[in-house]
Amino acid sequence: MTVLALAMPRARRTADDLARELISRFLRVILVSLGVLLVIGGIVIAPLPGPMGLPLTVVGLMLVLRNSFKARKQFVRFQHAHPKLIFPLRRLLRREPEVVLVAWQQALRVERLIVPRKWRIAMRWRKSLKRRAARRNGR
Repeated sequence: MTVLALAMPRARRTADDLARELISRFLRVILVSLGVLLVIGGIVIAPLPGPMGLPLTVVGLMLVLRNSFKARKQFVRFQHAHPKLIFPLRRLLRREPEVVLVAWQQALRVERLIVPRKWRIAMRWRKSLKRRAARRNGR
C-alpha cells in the first residue's frame, strides 16, 4: 500500500450496499440449507429402485459447494485424501457432466466388488464392445 492510499479515508458504505450484502448472505444460507436437504433426501431415497438418489444428491452438493466456502474447503481436503472416491462425483459436478460414463464406471466397480469373476456380465460386454470397435477400425 502506498502512503497516499493510507491517508485517504475509506469510502462509506451506503444503505443499499448493506442491504445487498444482507440479502446475499441470507440467500446464501437458504441455498446451503436447501442443498443439505437435497443431499439428505438423495441419501434417503438411494436404496429405492432407480437412480433418483444420485441426481438429487449431486444437485444438493452443487448448491452447497457453490454457496459455502467452508464446505468447498472440506470437499477439496477430502478430494486430496480420497481421490478415487471423489473423482466420479467431480465428473458429475462439471458443467457438462459425463453421466453415462460415470454410471458405467460405477457399474463395473460394483460388479467387481460384489459378483464373482465367472458371473461378471458388464466386464464381458465391455470386452466384446472393445473387440467390435477394433474390428470396425481395422485393427
